[in-house]
Amino acid sequence: MIRVDELRGIIAKNGLSQAKVADAIGITPKTFYEKMAKGVFGSDEIEVMIRVLAIENPIEIFFAAK
Repeated sequence: MIRVDELRGIIAKNGLSQAKVADAIGITPKTFYEKMAKGVFGSDEIEVMIRVLAIENPIEIFFAAK
């Protein structure tokens, strides 16, 4: 389960919008918002977000226990 609030915070901390992150991972903002609502992203999308957002400990965000 993805910790969506943490991810939103990291996006903001990096001075980016969710739309910019969506563009970086190659999906539409609408699709990004839908994936955020469900808390589900593909492994390729997660990999890009880790790189673009310089996430140091991705396990805590993308693979958090419920």
